[in-house]
Amino acid sequence: MADQSRRPGRPRDTSISERALAATRDLLVERGFDATTIQAVAERSGVHASAIYRRWPSRIELIEEATFPGLSAPSVQPTGDLRRDLRRFLRAYLAAFSAPASRAAAAGLIAHHRTSSRPHPPALYMRVSARPQFQDILRAAPPGSVDPAVDPDDVFDMLLGAVLARTLLPAAPAQQRPIERTVDMILRLLRPPE
Repeated sequence: MADQSRRPGRPRDTSISERALAATRDLLVERGFDATTIQAVAERSGVHASAIYRRWPSRIELIEEATFPGLSAPSVQPTGDLRRDLRRFLRAYLAAFSAPASRAAAAGLIAHHRTSSRPHPPALYMRVSARPQFQDILRAAPPGSVDPAVDPDDVFDMLLGAVLARTLLPAAPAQQRPIERTVDMILRLLRPPE
């Protein structure tokens, strides 16, 4: 009796996605955001453009997944030590934005999303966002260490601004400041009033 769960046809080549994502990162670093097109990725990776479009509906989604696949969950799992968790989170987030391909893509992605007339589904943003991990860290904090009146999204947006300044602006003074100063700033924002 044949296995009913198996789909007919050729098995999917798992290396296609890996080759396309690697080619996307290489092209971003070598040629920049505008030159990283589906056709250029297809030529570089040896993957047919139609196979790329079956996995990513546009070059924007391809670039987002190649450069900001989300933070590794184990690197930001909350321990309940708010300072330590924020420090680990900030380091992981900075590492994600500091990768050469991410730096090459960030400004173009920001410009695209600001000018795009097509709204993107919230799931797309959450796939590449570290906001859920940040909220998990705040939920795991000891009782009384986070002011319930503080909006976690506002604090995350400020943290994102600090990360972008450190990674995208080459002469930003924040780059010379230790991460601990940013952690202190976030803790002050979160602390309940005395």
